[in-house]
Amino acid sequence: MQIPGLDLEFDALPAPVPIWHAQVSFAQWQSAATAVRDAGGRLLAVWAGSMAQKPPCMCAAYVTLDGAFWLSLPLNQQEGRWVYPDLAAVFPDAVRMQRAAADLSGVSALGAHDMRAWLNHGAWPQDHFPLQQDPGQLPLLAATELVNYPFVRVEGDGVHEIAVGPVHAGIIEPGHFRFSAVGEKVLRLEQRLGYTHKGIEHRMTQLAPLDACRLAGRVSGDTTVGYAWAYCMALESATQTTVPERAAWLRALMLERERIANHLGDLGALGNDAAFAFGLAQFSRLREDWLRVSKQVFGHRLMMDCIVPGGVQSDIDVAQRELLLQQCEAVEKDVRSLFNIYEAHAGLQDRFMTTGRVLPALAASLGLTGLAGRASSQSWDLRCDQPWLPYSVMQVAMATQHNGDVAARVAVRFDEVFESLRLIRRILVEMPLGDVACPVQLPPQASCGAGWVEGWRGELFVALELAGSDQMSRIRRCHLHDPSWQNWPVLEHAIMGNIVPDFPLINKSFNLSYSGQDL
Repeated sequence: MQIPGLDLEFDALPAPVPIWHAQVSFAQWQSAATAVRDAGGRLLAVWAGSMAQKPPCMCAAYVTLDGAFWLSLPLNQQEGRWVYPDLAAVFPDAVRMQRAAADLSGVSALGAHDMRAWLNHGAWPQDHFPLQQDPGQLPLLAATELVNYPFVRVEGDGVHEIAVGPVHAGIIEPGHFRFSAVGEKVLRLEQRLGYTHKGIEHRMTQLAPLDACRLAGRVSGDTTVGYAWAYCMALESATQTTVPERAAWLRALMLERERIANHLGDLGALGNDAAFAFGLAQFSRLREDWLRVSKQVFGHRLMMDCIVPGGVQSDIDVAQRELLLQQCEAVEKDVRSLFNIYEAHAGLQDRFMTTGRVLPALAASLGLTGLAGRASSQSWDLRCDQPWLPYSVMQVAMATQHNGDVAARVAVRFDEVFESLRLIRRILVEMPLGDVACPVQLPPQASCGAGWVEGWRGELFVALELAGSDQMSRIRRCHLHDPSWQNWPVLEHAIMGNIVPDFPLINKSFNLSYSGQDL
């Protein structure tokens, strides 16, 4: 398989979705990015590979209609630092990923305009790179040594700054938002994230490959099923393991239940942010009922640790199957009633329509992906584009909108709830009998694998490198990518021209993960 316009042969990785891997030169690194862009493809992720490998590699993954392409670039060293060509001129969404790689691995993008620290808030020395060596006991920095982040300033008559966070009034994750406004109209928003950085990628290298799925499922708590599946897919790819069919169907069942749980929560919160408390009350009730049944059937409200290497933790019986089917009927009836109420509520629609609009052209240029992307005409959904079992037999209907505003993102959520309910019914009725897990044999030689799953927020990608050993394989490098990396910068554009009080509504309509991108 090839990237159109690039003379480079790829090796297929054993995975249920099409993923290819190749090593490239400096010249091919940038020409590949240009070829993908010209072919209508997207940037999926950018990260530094294992720094123990000599020379270390910089990695990028791209998406085209043919699948995902993982490129590895052996790095050169200049003035004591590993360097590689900047990708931001081709894909603007690479900026923050490259800045994070610089903080964690000490690799520098040649020609990059934004070299500010991203994850390092001054918690560790500027010349310390956690993924280059064991962090050990870092020196505690004095308050005077902490970095004063250089926000971009907007100046002019009547322009003032509003600083929000990182500590917020509600029980939410920390993030800092710096608004430049005239009156209530927002001219510019700049985000400062990274407050929930917790060293996940280094911790992964300290865990046994068969146990690391538990940590993967905790990267972002609202996406535990999606991350666990993506990690397990990567491990099964690296070990050339094929999971039993019934296990694949049960994984999809849990993934769709996770999708519905999050959409129900968001639809209620969006109503509340537009002063429609009735919507919050009703959708909160539905979500709570949904989570309680997940606890009853799978043993955990969020279905944490239910997906394991080689399959799933446990099967469902006939009584549980009937309970899930009955809940689908009841929830669909209530959600359809609430959909009609939302659509007919003039005050709600007045707040939703044209608010936080991201036009399709801007969405495409900035790499907007997942649910928010589909609301701005970015028609990408892995379940439709590269369907694997059981999606390959269910013909998933992709939910898309074109206006790119809060109303469009609400509409996509409603459509996806109804489609996921349909998928769950089919899974429960058509799921084949058989084993729900199989053994995973770790290889003695070095190997790599990748996992790629359409989570509720968007596509999740896991790149896994195993180091071979005579006694036991270990994780040399594991990169876990959240779609929030692409979408947080777009939120800065979505608020421009809107009023400050509309930011909570716009922000919730994206509902991006802090923890997922802070790692």
